[in-house]
Amino acid sequence: MNIDSITNGIVIDHIKAGKGMEIYKFLGLDAYECSVALIKNVPSKKMGKKDIIKIDSLLDIDLNALGYIDPNITINVIKNEVRTEKYHPELPERITNIIKCKNPRCITTTEQELPHIFKLTDKNGPVYRCLYCETKAQ
Repeated sequence: MNIDSITNGIVIDHIKAGKGMEIYKFLGLDAYECSVALIKNVPSKKMGKKDIIKIDSLLDIDLNALGYIDPNITINVIKNEVRTEKYHPELPERITNIIKCKNPRCITTTEQELPHIFKLTDKNGPVYRCLYCETKAQ
């Protein structure tokens, strides 16, 4: 398989095998006009198998929320065919509409237009709690 190199864009690497499509949908990459390659089950010495997403454009999207989905992800920013930035997304302090509150008495159950907002209460866990009712995320 041959995937071209990127002149300017983003490479999301070290995605747990099988999670690539979830991240693709979460980032809403189908809505952009740029080329996007989702490569699944790539052999990896560290992980056995991994997924990779290559985005052929420098999009203005918040990639730090990926720290909640998979903390082992590596994000590479490519400019003029050179990697200018490499980092692991940190656990976000707040996440919105990624997980839903399971508490049947939470206001988000009756007021369905409210966003599901969770705040990080313990980085070691990690533990996220609903902003409205303090229910722990599953």
